[in-house]
Amino acid sequence: MSDTCTCADPARTQTVLERYAAGQSTGLIHALQDIQSEFGYVPCEAVQLLCAHLRVPLSKAFSVATFYKAFSLEPKGEVVIRVCTGTACHIRGAQTIVDEICTALDITPGQTTADHKFTLETVNCVGACAMAPVVSLNGEYHGSVKPGAITKKILGGK
Repeated sequence: MSDTCTCADPARTQTVLERYAAGQSTGLIHALQDIQSEFGYVPCEAVQLLCAHLRVPLSKAFSVATFYKAFSLEPKGEVVIRVCTGTACHIRGAQTIVDEICTALDITPGQTTADHKFTLETVNCVGACAMAPVVSLNGEYHGSVKPGAITKKILGGK
């Protein structure tokens, strides 16, 4: 961990940290969630400030942040596209949809476009098998997605 990490606004981070009692490591996961909510990801500088505030080792905070898939240590696009690739969605063409989005945005799953407008992720299951295949755009679910339709919806805002 570099001492020169400057990827977050310390004042915004401090505002989040004020919600948590100093030295209380029990707030680690909730604080990481709040930091991610504030910045759209978990910036390294914010983790450093959090660890100092809660008196938690950096290794513990990064262990938690990398263990849970809900946390991202990298900035995401304005629109996070999640394509379900669970069994029902896979059988109903999810891979075709993933391939189409990859081609349209020139990225692969897990990547963000150069202009930071879109991030593409695949997820194992969203629990909406009856609506397969399912794609979410910033948490808004779209079911029974047909090839071409979701790409038009995504690119319509581009």
